[in-house]
Amino acid sequence: MAELELLEGVSRVERNEWNALVGEDSPFLEWEWLASLEEAGVLGRAAGWIPRPLVVREGGQLIAACPAYLKLNSEGEFVFDWNWADAAERAGIRYYPKLLVGVPFTPVAGARVLVRADQDRARWIRTIAVALKELCASNELSSVHVNFCAPDEIEPFQSAGFDLRLGVQYQWHNHGYASFDDYLAHFRSKRRNQMRREMRDVDLAGVRLDTLVGDAISDDLLSVMYRFYLSTIDKKFYGRQYLNAKFFELIGQRFKHRLCLIIARLGDEPIAGTFNVQKSGALYGRYWGADRDVRHLHFSVAYYAAVDHCIRSGFSRFEPGAGGEFKRTRGFDAQPTWSLHHVQDPRLGRAIQHFLSQERAEARAALDWYGEHSVLKDRS
Repeated sequence: MAELELLEGVSRVERNEWNALVGEDSPFLEWEWLASLEEAGVLGRAAGWIPRPLVVREGGQLIAACPAYLKLNSEGEFVFDWNWADAAERAGIRYYPKLLVGVPFTPVAGARVLVRADQDRARWIRTIAVALKELCASNELSSVHVNFCAPDEIEPFQSAGFDLRLGVQYQWHNHGYASFDDYLAHFRSKRRNQMRREMRDVDLAGVRLDTLVGDAISDDLLSVMYRFYLSTIDKKFYGRQYLNAKFFELIGQRFKHRLCLIIARLGDEPIAGTFNVQKSGALYGRYWGADRDVRHLHFSVAYYAAVDHCIRSGFSRFEPGAGGEFKRTRGFDAQPTWSLHHVQDPRLGRAIQHFLSQERAEARAALDWYGEHSVLKDRS
């Protein structure tokens, strides 16, 4: 008989046992990433992220799980519900704590119900969807949110009474490009010439770009990348420091085989860089920062060099993260993202259902428009 249990962290599960559930899915679901967040001390009550992974065992064997967190705020989620929290407060409804299934600080889609390969995935998605609702009710939580879920999780969760939210992200897809020049050739001449000028400005400034993967990344370079990460937070009025030096240290020890750093140098001095993660033919851009201002350096390091790396590596897509209309003009097309939501209070639930219905219609219209107005001449 299967037993469901809430744990106090993914780090309480044996590494290989957890990763066997992840398989080829998102690298951010792997034990090394999730446990490092816990052990670095960036989660917890002060951060508003209390790890409570739900695990399913049968005969002592782990057969399913989901990375779940008790949330005391809405920070670091990237599926924004602050307006819902404000509406709840005005109605006298307590919104926090709530339950969230996803990866902290990471707007990357992937399976949110992890199921061992020899198990019936659809069955366990349905089972866990019901279990999450029951946990919400029995623990007097306001709601359950399943952020950036996989497409095959939508129907089982909707059948369990969850409402669908549709979002938009800009992603690069490899349409069989033989080289970066081949990629540029798919743009209209005005845009192609603009991109070449942006890259030329960086070259004329004497900046060299290095792409480093896995063991080629030194520990001191990860320390430099942490400095760049902090510099971006300091420059943005909306910046939030979610990570610390300990996290970068742990990731360097446990996760280096998944890392790709793109470093800009003046002479031998690193002046800017991006922290990327790669797995299963996909590159994920996570953090960017710079010590010096060089015209168009951000575009060259965070986008053009990353796309070039993807083409050279034969990767199928590059997900640079949330936001950024400017990504679209550089060949990153709009793609849908999904999340699922259950709200316990029926009054608030009805209001949110109405909002989501309107938002889905707007998002679908936007996706259709973007699909018809890609800046790429030919995406075949």
